[in-house]
Amino acid sequence: MTEPSGAERDPKAVSKFVESFAAQLVEAGMQRMSARVFAALLSSDSGTMTSVELGEQLQISPAAVSGAVRYLAQVHMVSREREPGSRRERYRVHSNQWYEALTNREAIMKRWEDALREGVTSLGAETPAGRRLAETLAFFEFMESELRAMMERWRVHRERHFGDG
Repeated sequence: MTEPSGAERDPKAVSKFVESFAAQLVEAGMQRMSARVFAALLSSDSGTMTSVELGEQLQISPAAVSGAVRYLAQVHMVSREREPGSRRERYRVHSNQWYEALTNREAIMKRWEDALREGVTSLGAETPAGRRLAETLAFFEFMESELRAMMERWRVHRERHFGDG
């Protein structure tokens, strides 16, 4: 696979980066194949690759690519696109993938808050378990508030340093 920018790349150096960054993502809890596919897309100048290109670069099966992309799409870290005039799909990593992934996590945290709130009511706020759930709820409410403010600061910072889009 050649990158459209014309810049020469050392395939061994690219592979070393992909595997190293993927290992960091795995250590943080991401599935191994998803981490490798994400790192490969991230290191691609175009930010897009086909299943065949990913399979060739990472030496993995089409099924492994498919499973990894399915997970990455669910967590809003990549999107699928049809190649014009073709049935082939390209997978794209966006420049704001971390923002999208964290925004998605914010929705999950909101659902956890709702469940915890219900748990506090069910268990009783004055019971030891109810107090523990109330503290957990307070933690998530605090994190949601901080995350929202932080994401807004990031949006402004990103626009200033990298432009809009």
